[in-house]
Amino acid sequence: MERADYRFLLWVVVVTALSIGVSRATALHAQVQASESHLTFEVASIKQNTSDDRRSFGVQPGGRLVVRNSTLKNLIAAAFGMAQIQALIPERILGGPDWIDSERYNIDAKASTEFQFTPGGPPKDMLLMLRSLLEERFKLVAHRETREMPIFELVVARKDGRLGPGLHKSSIDCDAMFAAAQNGVPPPPRQPNEPPPCRLMGGPARTIASGVMMQQLAANLSNHLGRFVIDKTGLTGRFDFNIGWAPDRLPTTAPPPGTPPVDPNGPSLVTALQEQLGLKVQPAKGPVEVLVIDSVEHPTPD
Repeated sequence: MERADYRFLLWVVVVTALSIGVSRATALHAQVQASESHLTFEVASIKQNTSDDRRSFGVQPGGRLVVRNSTLKNLIAAAFGMAQIQALIPERILGGPDWIDSERYNIDAKASTEFQFTPGGPPKDMLLMLRSLLEERFKLVAHRETREMPIFELVVARKDGRLGPGLHKSSIDCDAMFAAAQNGVPPPPRQPNEPPPCRLMGGPARTIASGVMMQQLAANLSNHLGRFVIDKTGLTGRFDFNIGWAPDRLPTTAPPPGTPPVDPNGPSLVTALQEQLGLKVQPAKGPVEVLVIDSVEHPTPD
């Protein structure tokens, strides 16, 4: 996936845990919207984007959703909670015509009330509204299935359970911070090179986190390893960590603001994971939830 797509979905990457199904595929062919509340935007505009605008996906005050230059597949991934592992979207969203990967769209939508933010994820009501919008305007019909796929399990590397020097229990009260944000209280100021509280940030070869759960680390590793990573560490609560490695291909652009440059002589990601965080990944097979597109059409005009 292009680096711009990485930026497009980063906001979901940092707050959303890996979604793995546990029930059999044959029991999941009903349309997913049948068991969920049908929420809709008050007003919404969808227009095809033919420019080379920067791709973005943003939630704004006043219950507004603003999307620029997004493929329909990325919109579907966001609406169905599958955008946290953007590198694996082709494996998780199956079916549909070729144009859902090529045509790009702008969306300007407004809800009748503010979105309800919750700890650990994007506003669920906003995602349900986006899903309803895709069903109404793109005539999207889809269902979930669970399929057996190769995965990695994230585990503690040492038998004595000791963690690496770059992984520490967090002292941040994220629940209180999320509650304060819901009431309009701005987050505390950050120091240079410090990640947002209760979030993670990173570039092609470094991830810095403050107050995140192991499931979020597993989801982040999935993007870099190209395979689903499931948290099997048994570590509960929230953690701070800082991990850097040398990628297979050095980036040609500068790292994001606040992220140190890539060390070309650094360790591989797998080695860095064990040396710096005291964790490791081991190959396994497991059930992975996918979304199958039954039918979809070009959007109806505004």
